[in-house]
Amino acid sequence: MSMTDRHLDPGALFHNSQQWTDMERWHREVESIRRDTPVLAVSDDLHEPFWVLTRHEDVFNVSRDHANWTNTTRSVLAPDSVYDEIAANGVVPRSLVHLDGHDHVAHRHVTTDWFKPAAVGARQPRIDEIADHFIARMRELDGECDFAVDIAQPYTLRVIMDIYGVPESDEPMMMELTQGVFGSNDPEFLGDDTDPTEHTLRSVMTFIQYFNEITEDRRACPASDLATVIANGQVDGCPMGDAERLWYYIIVATAGHDTTSFALSGGLQALLENPDQWESLRDADDTAIARATDEIIRWTTPVRHFMRYATNDTIIRDTKVPAGGRVLLSYPSANRDENVFADPMRFDVTRDDSDKLLSFGIGAHYCLGAQFARRELRAFLRRLLDQIDLIESAGPPEWAASHFVSGVKHLPIRYRFH
Repeated sequence: MSMTDRHLDPGALFHNSQQWTDMERWHREVESIRRDTPVLAVSDDLHEPFWVLTRHEDVFNVSRDHANWTNTTRSVLAPDSVYDEIAANGVVPRSLVHLDGHDHVAHRHVTTDWFKPAAVGARQPRIDEIADHFIARMRELDGECDFAVDIAQPYTLRVIMDIYGVPESDEPMMMELTQGVFGSNDPEFLGDDTDPTEHTLRSVMTFIQYFNEITEDRRACPASDLATVIANGQVDGCPMGDAERLWYYIIVATAGHDTTSFALSGGLQALLENPDQWESLRDADDTAIARATDEIIRWTTPVRHFMRYATNDTIIRDTKVPAGGRVLLSYPSANRDENVFADPMRFDVTRDDSDKLLSFGIGAHYCLGAQFARRELRAFLRRLLDQIDLIESAGPPEWAASHFVSGVKHLPIRYRFH
């Protein structure tokens, strides 16, 4: 059924969480928007007016133009009433996502050394060890599992918590809190709550309490982990502010695993639906695995959007965005732009243009953890390809209902190892 038949406001494709539970349909409908209305004006009863940028060129240019476009504390699309309620509870986001200009650069510098290629490469043996552990876990599950829940989520969580120095015993709580921040619009992740905003607030407050305790511990007993770096981080020669430090913990803990787990589960789902692509990787070398990883990240694009705010009156494709106006950068749409990617609706692990993906953003706010995400996917994919004889779907996949960070949340599979 077409968008017109359902009388769906086109803007709902970007802000209504339920629209993200069928990605094949979503991409089909957004394809026509990208072609006919690439700068889509959205105005409804819930949100202040904004424009959706659906083409790769526009998302790229705005992301790089720091003179005319900036981040704010409202860098994720939500009704202003939600942000007002959150602020009234004393919660004002101050993570790297929300900071801009000198503040962003100075705070990013606190952990830069941990995310440089050489530093990430030095952790490869530990990533491999964790990947081996979860391959062994698949073997223990005896040929059938929900790959998203049983493997992808705990694997990627273990990697980031290992970097942090968070004990394994706390990982279930961290998983629940992450889903409370990113997935509160999905009824499955609400728990006993009925109000998504209330659930998000409770998750954030629990995060704050937990990381306050971590800070006290790492200041008293420094360790060789990322939590110690953040706890003792300095900005412009002074200790990092309490809000900035706590949000630093939160954004690394959440963005460091949910996005990668959705890429891994969605990537396997794509490989199952395209068995020729799976077979083409059977004897693939490291270069081919790396290319396939980029295609998986392009295809899944777990971060669905960020907002940018105009600092001056700006023209985008003959559309005037006034100073203070905001645009939504649609990364999934940009990653399927036919002007950039050959046959973009085809999942192709051998494509030579997947490196143009915008899944990690671009410019000053390029994702700090991009190298970790790529290495995690490559390590697991390599082992799965080398050890599996048979793998197939055991039921329909399910997508998380979230317009910000989402992907395949359930992926039932059957498999047989060598």
